[in-house]
Amino acid sequence: MDIDSIAQQASYDFSRARGKAFLSQMQHFLNTDRNRLLSFNDVKDILKPKNEVYRGSQIVPIKMIVGSEGRYHDFNKFFLPKKEHLRHRWQRVDEAHIKDIILPPIQLYEIGGMYFVRDGNHRVSVAKAQAVEFIDAVVTSLTTEVNIKPSHTIDELRVALVDYEKNIFYEKTDFKKLTGYNELYFSSPGRYDVIYNHILVHKYYLNENREDEIPFEEALISWFKNVYTPVITIIREQLFLANFPGRTEADLYVWIIKHWDFLKKKYGTYPLAKAAGDFTKRYGQEKGSFFRQLAISAERIINKVRGK
Repeated sequence: MDIDSIAQQASYDFSRARGKAFLSQMQHFLNTDRNRLLSFNDVKDILKPKNEVYRGSQIVPIKMIVGSEGRYHDFNKFFLPKKEHLRHRWQRVDEAHIKDIILPPIQLYEIGGMYFVRDGNHRVSVAKAQAVEFIDAVVTSLTTEVNIKPSHTIDELRVALVDYEKNIFYEKTDFKKLTGYNELYFSSPGRYDVIYNHILVHKYYLNENREDEIPFEEALISWFKNVYTPVITIIREQLFLANFPGRTEADLYVWIIKHWDFLKKKYGTYPLAKAAGDFTKRYGQEKGSFFRQLAISAERIINKVRGK
């Protein structure tokens, strides 16, 4: 192919890729997260990797590159170009591909089994558009125990991390066996450690008036019966969770306990139920009050029908 033909082909390739990007945007109109390229920094903030290891030059499957460090706004989930200003550089890379010119390796981060572009976003985009299966890369790995799937959105990754933390907590404490409870679940990661510390603090207070130290298992059961369950009972009876859409009972437990501690330090003795109500009034959403009152009214009607 001559120079003009190559330029025309590259221009056509970019226009076709942009058309596919627009079509993908329309297909995911009701769920834009499915069309959004993962941000490496967002993923890193969620997974909190422990260290970095330089892996050097590798041949990486294109399908395992799922995000970008700095250009995640410019490309969609499938590395299709979303913006017209990408045309010039994209076409130059495509022209090199058409001419079989070997370009320098791209730079990638690997985390959770997937790869994120540090440098070389246009080369990845062109490679995907041209159905290239592998690409040369210099890789730096970040250590994490949670695996990422190519289809993961940020919210799904956050759920995967919460599930991982829950499994670790349940295995570490034998929580389900000791309590028979499997619904200790959070909407965000990092809170099972808070629960573990609550149990340790409860254990400390139980040991104050004993000569022998009680086992952790006994402290856990006592915390579940005498601390966690009463708070959850209040949350359910007063339907407080309706004021916090998208949150869980365990989320609300952690926040109420923290708020209760604050109120006790400020006022001295303070009723738990009153602290829960005060927290809900301060931080709950107004629209939740409507649903809570609706649920209360429904419960009253049901109780009246039952003769209670």
